[in-house]
Amino acid sequence: MANFGDLLGSFIQSNMSQSGSGRMGNALQDLQATFGRMTGAQGGGSGGEMLGNLLEMAKGKLGSASQNPMQAGGIGAVLGSVLGGGGNSVKGAMTGGALAMLAGIAYKAFTESGQAAQASGIPVASGAQELPLGLRAPQTTAEEQAMENTAQLVIKGMINIAKSDGQVSVDEIQRIVGKIEAAGMGSDAQEWLMTELRQPLNLDAFVAEIPSPEVAAEVYAASLLAVEVDTPQEKDYLRDFAEKAGLHPLVVQHIHQSMGVAV
Repeated sequence: MANFGDLLGSFIQSNMSQSGSGRMGNALQDLQATFGRMTGAQGGGSGGEMLGNLLEMAKGKLGSASQNPMQAGGIGAVLGSVLGGGGNSVKGAMTGGALAMLAGIAYKAFTESGQAAQASGIPVASGAQELPLGLRAPQTTAEEQAMENTAQLVIKGMINIAKSDGQVSVDEIQRIVGKIEAAGMGSDAQEWLMTELRQPLNLDAFVAEIPSPEVAAEVYAASLLAVEVDTPQEKDYLRDFAEKAGLHPLVVQHIHQSMGVAV
């Protein structure tokens, strides 16, 4: 079976849109700026350590470059170090930082949209009451499996938005699978990817797999890395996904703001 934690880092690295590295950099800058406020209410702990390590990795890898170490565009230069998998699937995902970054974006979006909603009297479904997986280490086998499932759903989401303006071509499938093979992923991962890329888009079936609004928010954020969001079909897909997955417009708005994407 494919190790989806490892595959996620390689997939993001190989298949981001042209603007994806800038969006990722914006998110890391935003999380850095609000990191203390995000984790303060929860007492920091492992969540602070995990997201803090991600931010330090990005700064450290870019520290000798001429640009600001956390400049949005510059983050693309170190994707291999920041997002690359390795080791077992869960360890690779946490060490590489993909799930930590996405969980941080989602957690911040729910926290800040909830505060705004409370101030204005708008009902918003609450996010996680504790730091989500990705910002904290899994404590049980079930939580390790939940992280693996989230990584799988994030990859599916990135594939689905790519399908939103037409099926992925044979040439594109070969390009993607070839990059994953070059990254050292095994035949199971390649076969799973090829199957997913060939299947027609079924948004209702995909949304039914998503276990919580928090995971839906992570999938939404990852989708903004996969495409430019410059076609009506991509914009329609994101709107339909958010509605079907139960993401409040305030949550969506905060995800866009964190990643520097026009709403």
